[in-house]
Amino acid sequence: MPNDMPGAVRILGIDPGLRVTGFGVIEKHGNQLIYVASGCIKSNDKESLPERIGTLFAGISEVLATYRPNQAAVEKVFVNVNPQSTLLLGQARGAALSALVHGGLPVAEYTALQVKQAVVGHGKAAKEQVQDMVVRLLKLPGSPTADAADALACAICHAHGGQGLGALATAGYRVRGGRLIG
Repeated sequence: MPNDMPGAVRILGIDPGLRVTGFGVIEKHGNQLIYVASGCIKSNDKESLPERIGTLFAGISEVLATYRPNQAAVEKVFVNVNPQSTLLLGQARGAALSALVHGGLPVAEYTALQVKQAVVGHGKAAKEQVQDMVVRLLKLPGSPTADAADALACAICHAHGGQGLGALATAGYRVRGGRLIG
């Protein structure tokens, strides 16, 4: 499914996870966003960590070959209470970044706060709010899974980068009430 429209940008969003990595592909035509595809790449938790990382790398490589995006956007890792979970998430994210760079794509990175702010309007939005806005913004007939919706939201954030809060780096900004402020 090539990107044939002149001036169109095809964006791949990635929501990394070791168990499930969500992906979402959209096209931006001017100010219009068009849904292309979304889904999940799942690794087998009975396999070794290197095998699981290999599954994620291969899965993202297959998505690149199938949908041929021009750009990629990846959600940044957040630090959570469990250091082991954070480490595993970081390794999954590394596999995703490696596959994207290996595929020759420019990669943008966004925090969860930036993604939620760009899609919902505030950084403390619930997952259900993100899913609902993804459905509305892309005019989808149904709701994608949470992981696929997060990946689509990341792609939407990148698509709005020149126009909205998705372009703002959090450096130099403070957070108040889930919003970035100068």
